[in-house]
Amino acid sequence: MVTISEGKLKSLENVSNKKGVITAAAMDQRGSLQKSIAKARGVSDKEVTPQMMEEFKIIVTKVLTPYSSAILLDPEFGLPASKARSKNAGLLLAYEKTGYDATMEGRIPDFLDGYSAKRLRQEGADCVKVLLYYTPFDEPKVNAKKQEIMERIGKECEEEDIAFFLEFVGYDPKSNTTDSLEYAKLKPEIVIKSMEEFSKDKYKVDVLKVEIPIDVKYLKGSKAFNGKDAAYDWEQAKAIFRRQDKCTNKPFIYLSAGVSDEIFRENLELAIEAGVDFAGVLCGRATWKDGIPVYAKEGAKAMEAWMLDRGVKNIQALNAVLEKGAKPWHSRYGGRDKVQVRAKALK
Repeated sequence: MVTISEGKLKSLENVSNKKGVITAAAMDQRGSLQKSIAKARGVSDKEVTPQMMEEFKIIVTKVLTPYSSAILLDPEFGLPASKARSKNAGLLLAYEKTGYDATMEGRIPDFLDGYSAKRLRQEGADCVKVLLYYTPFDEPKVNAKKQEIMERIGKECEEEDIAFFLEFVGYDPKSNTTDSLEYAKLKPEIVIKSMEEFSKDKYKVDVLKVEIPIDVKYLKGSKAFNGKDAAYDWEQAKAIFRRQDKCTNKPFIYLSAGVSDEIFRENLELAIEAGVDFAGVLCGRATWKDGIPVYAKEGAKAMEAWMLDRGVKNIQALNAVLEKGAKPWHSRYGGRDKVQVRAKALK
């Protein structure tokens, strides 16, 4: 039996489908999206205007949310898109600025000026999402700082009675690349140890948004395999997924990390084959990134036509995989009937 507040329960139900699975789309990219559009247009980043960013997000949101349980957006460019979402789709809003504070060592998160969990709720958010760059192998003082910040946000979300989704992305503190055989071998420990840390009650996280615990470019036999350097075979990969499944008592969902829709689906099918109890996805670029050059070169109407064709097919294919193996968020607690609503304290 797990006890959850009425507000947080409503938050989670608002971003889940009728089965309790989170089939959410992600469109909170800012700096990376701006750079990608600029590159496809052959212009500088500054020539990609806020209006273009808003327009792109509106198209993605309008087309994908009829097939999604929720959409993740940012308050900087995504609020107009939040009004364009389908009635069936809940809303997650990002709390952090794009990237991290480059003036400090250790990729410390930086947050949007003037925003709080309360302000995000006022903007229509059902849930608060925070992105954290994290590795257990960084300097202890760096991780202590990040842990303190996450504790503070967890308390803030608890006070506002809104669900807290924590996304963490690993890195190598000794190198600027995560695309190497060495990092592929280290990645399972980075993902699993990060999940263990932020599953602790003191952070008050409701859903972990996590990376696939392997790098499939180094998985022998995968569609993405580079053909030479293998960090793991199929059975070793499934064993890593099972370790991930056992490392937390919290519901968790997968992020796509910019891989293609085909590769992301293969990742999820491997998780299902391994018997992982994951609660769905928050999937962004895998679904819509190939529409960026269409928008950049041909404009909004062409982009919308591409999304209605290829984008919809991508998300339908993803949903078909989730239908096969994703579990309700409350399954990690033993089912919906094991979730007890905490009575409101009298003031």
